[in-house]
Amino acid sequence: MSAFPSGAEPCLTLFLVPTGIGCDVGGFAGDALPSARLLAAASGCLITHPNVMNGASLYWSDPRIHYVEGYALDRFAVGDWMLRPVRRQRIGLLLDAGIEPELRQRHLQVADGCRASLGLEIGPVVTTDAPLGVHLELGDSGISWGTLERPDALLRAGERLKAAGATAIAVVARFPEDPDSEALEAYRHGSGVDALAGAEAVISHLLVRHLQLPCAHAPALAPLPLDPQLDPRAAGEELGYTFLSCVLVGLSRAPDLLRADALQSSHLLHPDQLGAVVVPDGALGSEALLACMERSVPVITVANPSLLQVTAQALDLDRTCPLLAASSYAEAAGLIVALREGLSASAVQRPFPALQVLP
Repeated sequence: MSAFPSGAEPCLTLFLVPTGIGCDVGGFAGDALPSARLLAAASGCLITHPNVMNGASLYWSDPRIHYVEGYALDRFAVGDWMLRPVRRQRIGLLLDAGIEPELRQRHLQVADGCRASLGLEIGPVVTTDAPLGVHLELGDSGISWGTLERPDALLRAGERLKAAGATAIAVVARFPEDPDSEALEAYRHGSGVDALAGAEAVISHLLVRHLQLPCAHAPALAPLPLDPQLDPRAAGEELGYTFLSCVLVGLSRAPDLLRADALQSSHLLHPDQLGAVVVPDGALGSEALLACMERSVPVITVANPSLLQVTAQALDLDRTCPLLAASSYAEAAGLIVALREGLSASAVQRPFPALQVLP
């Protein structure tokens, strides 16, 4: 299978929206997915992480978009791993022993529905030998994170799935609930942070680092009471009993993760092929982004407010690493088209810079 599904030579683009920091675009239930589709159309080939694509009960499959978990995405950008596009993954389902029987059955029914209606290859199913014990935390800045009481149980279950032939892993962990909390109310009304996101990242990072398989997570939660004032960006999480369907669809064609010393092939995506990185203008401190800057990959910063203020000015990047600023993801898509066509970005932006003359 070709790494580049479109006929034209693509501009391989990395689309980063850090999780759990309350981004105006990308901080909710798949609300960055339209931007990802636009950037994929502009670039011809887009790599992004699950929280961009996961819309709980909603999803979108696009052969130009590669669904890559955050730890794996960092390893790709650094140059440790390559990506191999595939037609199909066999998705092992990893269930937390802390999930109640009825809620567990709801998730099994989602898996069966995706098998029967979407033709996905799912199974086997493994339950952890102890409850994972997820705890949710908010830092002083308001950014979400979390911990596990039993990461060993998570990794053992993942090892069993890999040994049984799973090539990707969907994880469902029982998350704590506080339906009356102010943080949840703020999130549902469009002004808060996704309190689950930080702990979800911990779970998927652990598995990907340990197994080198594509992984993504869906929290197990009881349905919330109806809220007529719900923000549309949070609505995807209100449509069913589980968030698992988007994870199964995303993982079904997630690329394989290969070490950089693997046999080279024209069908592989390699970090040296990156032509652009798109990132919120206040979230410039990630490992993936800094690695791309070291290799002089063009960086497009987008005005996308969040709780982070890791800006070009804060990192003193204005002088050391030229950045392309965009006021929206639509403008960022236009800049990617310019890069793809070999146009200087300065030619389509104003003010137009003076020609540099060396003494």
